[in-house]
Amino acid sequence: MHENTIARLPAADDIRLRKLLDDTLTAPHWPQGFVMRAFEYRDAPALHALLEEVFDDGADGPFDEWWPRIAGDAEFDPALCFLAIDGKGLLAGAAPCWISGFVKDLAVHPESRRQGLGEALMRQVFLTFRERGATHVDLKTNIVKNTAAFRLYERLGMIPVDWEG
Repeated sequence: MHENTIARLPAADDIRLRKLLDDTLTAPHWPQGFVMRAFEYRDAPALHALLEEVFDDGADGPFDEWWPRIAGDAEFDPALCFLAIDGKGLLAGAAPCWISGFVKDLAVHPESRRQGLGEALMRQVFLTFRERGATHVDLKTNIVKNTAAFRLYERLGMIPVDWEG
């Protein structure tokens, strides 16, 4: 498990889920008015703001501490940070991933939820990692605090696995 994942030891009701990247994967369907694009370094402040907005514990500190830690991490690859952009050009959702096949975060802005963005982002993650030769993708979630996300992951065919993977 990656160092940043270990730093946050599992809390009560946390679970590790896995998606096997087999031939049953389907392409993402992007909701009308949204497009997916790759991360660019100029997106870092908007990504941090989205994580601050979406997660109870924010983005793990202020931008000036968070960004150097993320950008300098050996597991970070900008090509594995998937962004959903709305019709106004604003960041509506993101799925930054570690190169080891771990979805670090899945975040959809509250105003853009219930349109399929989270599902589209996850399907993009699955296909990209399969294209890179990965056999599975993992993530951590909390089944009590993040019930909607947990239901999404179940619908996508993710299954519980041991913490050690």
